[in-house]
Amino acid sequence: MNMSGARGARERMVVIGGDAAGMSAASQARRLRDPEELEIVAFERGHFTSFSACGIPYWVGGDVTDRDQLIARTPQEHRARAIGLRLRTEVTEIDVPGSRVRARDVDSGAESWTSYDKLVIATGARPIRPPLPGVDAPGVHGVQTLDDGQALLDTLAATKGRRAVVVGAGYIGVEMAEALINRGYEVTVVNSGPEPMSTLDPDMGRLVHRAMTDLGITMVNDAEVTRLPTGEDGRVRAVATEDTEYPADVVVLGIGVRPETALAKAAGLPLGDHDGLLTDLAMRVRGHENIWAGGDCVEVLDLVSGRERYIALGTHANKHGQVIGTNAGGGYATFPGVVGTAVSKVCDLEIARTGLREKDARRAGLQYVTATIESTSRAGYYPGAAPMTVKMLAERRTGRLLGTQIVGREGAAKRVDIAAVALTAGMTVDGMTSLDLGYAPPFSPVWDPVLVAARKATKALRSSAL
Repeated sequence: MNMSGARGARERMVVIGGDAAGMSAASQARRLRDPEELEIVAFERGHFTSFSACGIPYWVGGDVTDRDQLIARTPQEHRARAIGLRLRTEVTEIDVPGSRVRARDVDSGAESWTSYDKLVIATGARPIRPPLPGVDAPGVHGVQTLDDGQALLDTLAATKGRRAVVVGAGYIGVEMAEALINRGYEVTVVNSGPEPMSTLDPDMGRLVHRAMTDLGITMVNDAEVTRLPTGEDGRVRAVATEDTEYPADVVVLGIGVRPETALAKAAGLPLGDHDGLLTDLAMRVRGHENIWAGGDCVEVLDLVSGRERYIALGTHANKHGQVIGTNAGGGYATFPGVVGTAVSKVCDLEIARTGLREKDARRAGLQYVTATIESTSRAGYYPGAAPMTVKMLAERRTGRLLGTQIVGREGAAKRVDIAAVALTAGMTVDGMTSLDLGYAPPFSPVWDPVLVAARKATKALRSSAL
């Protein structure tokens, strides 16, 4: 093993993780500092950098035809910008007192130490893989990296059977169910919750359940997977619960992710209630002047509840990277927090949420009212008008918007951005009813569905005050 020697006046920035947050930080720091002033070394244990994990289900499903379309910037492009990228190299230890990291070449096993003046931790998240019998059998796949996506596609190409079981019904679960339906598979989704999409309230999740069933997906709720039975060849053949078995030629795990913070924990860095790294507004790890963290390995401030949350999304990761790169490069930037906006779809059904669910509001000690309305994406008489359900939560005492959920067809999901802006601005539902939104029959009814929900929420507030 070797350790970097003296480097004169030039500083070194070490980045752990070569995807959204890490490489955004490296790229932004390079924009601000010349290579003569700041050396940048980035470690990535996989084969790819700066790729869209969110796009993997659409690649598997055939909507995206080429894997390379999901890569925003190649390793060669990063190196051309004087970023010392080391692929297939895993950081195994952070020595905070010594300002250095130990890295291991994944292929050769060789190890070395690299010192740093500035450290960026962007280790991302790891898929939840429960310790079930058979979970490591051939034919069982997680979907987190491009390598994972390629492995799944290889299995689909080699498998003669057409039965797929998806374990979990969150974003990845429902998106992978769609991908497999598009590939002609008979799909069963086994979900431990009462309805799919636990990021929604159950009454809105029920709408997703109904639509998935209409698409030919078998939806099994309130079911705990106990094991993954295998055949004589060792391959997975079913997903078993306490009550029954669901035959499977391929199994996809879509149970969710957890922050990948084992390195940080071993180094004594501060973690929150969700095991994500804790940072300040500048994305510095709390208590450490020259260590930053961003992306799926950190917890973020929820601007609605005022509490720390764990939300793994590429939108946040890229913003974190910009803030980190600016600060590490000598500038100044902050990341104020999030309101928890996310959208997804299963075939033609669009799903969106922002802010708090009912259980989030209760957990935060907030009293609230709810309002649910049904409307259409366009004027009712205009061709193509599609149904949409909007649910809104408002704080009982102040009328402040707390959250919005939308389930519908074309034009439904991105309407949640109206509510996301209102949440960020701290608007009341009464104030939202006066928003000057765009209107024409091909785009919206005269009263946009989000404003109809705000009006109903305002009425509910007035009734609750009587």
